[in-house]
Amino acid sequence: MIRLGGWSRLSTCDWPGKLVATLFTQGCPWRCGYCHNRELLSPRTPPVVDWNAVRLHLVRRRGLLDGVVFSGGEPLLQAGLVEALREVRAMGFATGLHTAGAYPRRLEQLLSAELLDWVGFDVKAPPGRYDDITGTPGSIRPAARSLRVLLDSGVPHQLRTTIDPDQLGPRDLADLDRWLHDLGGGPTVRQPVRWLSTAGG
Repeated sequence: MIRLGGWSRLSTCDWPGKLVATLFTQGCPWRCGYCHNRELLSPRTPPVVDWNAVRLHLVRRRGLLDGVVFSGGEPLLQAGLVEALREVRAMGFATGLHTAGAYPRRLEQLLSAELLDWVGFDVKAPPGRYDDITGTPGSIRPAARSLRVLLDSGVPHQLRTTIDPDQLGPRDLADLDRWLHDLGGGPTVRQPVRWLSTAGG
């Protein structure tokens, strides 16, 4: 099943306008310098949260929660994500995803299967600065493809960018806005960098 490194039983900020449970999945292929969930980076770390505990919580919160958001880490890394999304939807919850788009084919499969009601997409930087921010050579290619897939899907979404002023300056943000405009996407919601982990047990 899906590997979880933490969860928030109730969140008002992970899906705008929704009351949700947020599940933090284990593992991420990128190494952003400002990452505030570093304990989630390794896919080999033993899971902290048992899926059965999540299932029981959700059953008890039917009618109280609007949905469930899969965050991370990078949820698209998880082989069990499809099964988890289907189970959550079968319980009657809307499904959301936080992703940086490292695996565009998997994102496309989820969107095509209509398993996602909303996506929060982390746009890291303008194209020329992607590798600097992610610490991973070639990261702009899957990110750009995933962004295109998302924009073409018509699924409701929010584009957001974490701002570390030591890494992204006004010129970078202007380049970012121009790139997104050319793609047909709106400007990103700016998020100040946070250094404290949000993944709870």
